[in-house]
Amino acid sequence: MIRSEEVYKIGRLGKAHGLSGEVTMQVDDDTFYRIDADYLILELDGILVPFFLEEYRFKTDDVALIKFEGIDTQQRARELTGSDVFFPRRLAEEERLEDEEGEMKDEESSSSVSYAQLVGYTVRNANDNNKPVGEIAYIDRQTINTMFELTDGTLLPAAEELITDIDTATHTITMDIPEGLL
Repeated sequence: MIRSEEVYKIGRLGKAHGLSGEVTMQVDDDTFYRIDADYLILELDGILVPFFLEEYRFKTDDVALIKFEGIDTQQRARELTGSDVFFPRRLAEEERLEDEEGEMKDEESSSSVSYAQLVGYTVRNANDNNKPVGEIAYIDRQTINTMFELTDGTLLPAAEELITDIDTATHTITMDIPEGLL
């Protein structure tokens, strides 16, 4: 059984496309573009279910057309409409550790960790002895300034210059939070 902490949301399925079982996917995270996976995970009736990819192609920068194995009709594709699409954290973390030549990347670099992966991470304040501030519930990318929304509703700017460390092993992010922001 796939647990929710093992995955993170990367998009949502839209309408069926054509007659052969293709479905559109609104892509919210660049992980889908960067990492080649054999399967994606869909949430169906509250259960996380893996679906193996037969093929996919990009329609626009943020919309992909996906054909899952075993989904061969328009009717079967319609049954998936509106499902949230998730990606395994394990695959994303493995990719972060290896570059194209197979060499280890700098583990302190946050450049290869996507924002969507940070949902569920605990935020710690470097200016207050790494005291926990809260858990990231949502990444707000509606405006030019990306924000972390914590479970208590607190908003923190997701500016790279404020992030001092991201630890994927412990699911924590340490930030240099300016005084008065909390």
